[in-house]
Amino acid sequence: MVAFNEMHPDGAELRKPYAAYDSWLSKQDPHRLADKMRDAERVFRKTGITFNVYGEEEAAERLIPFDIVPRILAGSEWRRLTQGIEQRVQALNAFLDDIYHRQEILKAGRIPKALIANNEAFLPEMIGVRPPGGVYTHIIGVDIVRTSENEFFVLEDNARTPSGVSYMLENRETMMQLFPELFQRIRVRPVENYPQLLRQSLAAVAPGGLKSSPTVAVLTPGSYNSAYFEHAFLADQMGVELVEGQDLRVVDGHVAMRTTEGYKQIDVIYRRVDDDFLDPLTFRPDSALGVPGIMDVYRAGNITIANAPGTGIADDKAIYSYMPEIIEFYTGRKAILGNIPTWRCSEPDSLKYVQEHLTELVVKEVHGSGGYGMLVGPAASKKECEDFSKKLAAKPHNYIAQPTLSLSTCPILTESGLAPRHVDLRPFVLVSDRIQIVPGGLTRVALKEGSLVVNSSQGGGTKDTWVLMDD
Repeated sequence: MVAFNEMHPDGAELRKPYAAYDSWLSKQDPHRLADKMRDAERVFRKTGITFNVYGEEEAAERLIPFDIVPRILAGSEWRRLTQGIEQRVQALNAFLDDIYHRQEILKAGRIPKALIANNEAFLPEMIGVRPPGGVYTHIIGVDIVRTSENEFFVLEDNARTPSGVSYMLENRETMMQLFPELFQRIRVRPVENYPQLLRQSLAAVAPGGLKSSPTVAVLTPGSYNSAYFEHAFLADQMGVELVEGQDLRVVDGHVAMRTTEGYKQIDVIYRRVDDDFLDPLTFRPDSALGVPGIMDVYRAGNITIANAPGTGIADDKAIYSYMPEIIEFYTGRKAILGNIPTWRCSEPDSLKYVQEHLTELVVKEVHGSGGYGMLVGPAASKKECEDFSKKLAAKPHNYIAQPTLSLSTCPILTESGLAPRHVDLRPFVLVSDRIQIVPGGLTRVALKEGSLVVNSSQGGGTKDTWVLMDD
């Protein structure tokens, strides 16, 4: 199966969104471009744009690879994507509100009750709790793949604590530093106002009755977390405090942070701490990352936590397989963006099929992320498939499987010139009293030839995503 090349679909013809860029590129000295690649690496190293790789004894902190050839989308392509993303986000928020309240979708038999009741991402503590503003998913990263000129599919919904937006912002800033003349020639929609939009969006869902502007803070697990660079970056860009659990306490029914002038009330927490660690009095008693009593404050409506506790069930990969039904149930319309066909290994017939076709499929953990714990059948050895089959037999409910898609490719700059590599796209969505989608998002690219795994933890890189102001 030949992958769709977003710049040159048939190897020769140039797609219109790339016309102006290609005209510029054809006049560039290859040596200058190689120098620019090295300049970009120096910028990333100087800025400290790194990520941590768990499970490795050495070199756990790495520089994220960056490619200087942008991915370019026409304005019309982006408009279609945003319509589908908005519809999906509305349905996800309605779904979360429903399962923690009336559970109409379960009563209607559109989703099996056991899929919710037995799901570790479902928090009984959230039953009957409605967040300030009725918003559960304040920040969402929707992973999208392309398979042809007009076919886009949602790969997964990241509704807990989606990461990568700092890379999107730094990619753009680096490109503008390296190639200012390009942005004078080509009208690209901006992304650099995201931190301001994020702060405004968070402030808009603060608890009611405040006598002054809401105080916002970013809650981080600390400097050893893989996304700590992003936590610090966003707090700095928004102009808010970066706090750890030890900096916070409950004071007079509110959450307050320690300052040089005593404790100051916080109204909105953008948390990058997982549910289990959020409150040792409610969840894991051994957690030192959260705030004792914060869930009582939350249930009383005195603080907004973004994203809301319990949102993890919305990006569970078994729930993902029901997204077409979820969207139709809550919006009354068919899904604009398609789902990838999914086998739920918890179902005996599906498990049998998956085990018999492991060499053709991609198998993922239902709560997995970052490319960990998955099997890419076509790239796996016979022994890897046999070992994975045993895992499936032992815990079938823990896995789903999907066909191996031919992801679209975009060119990257290699030592021998441009070469196609597979990509996906993570647009970032802000939800408050309205839905805002930053034009573009984070394009992740599989830098290894032939690889379909784009995650940075698995050898992938990133590139700047351009949405043209017109077609």
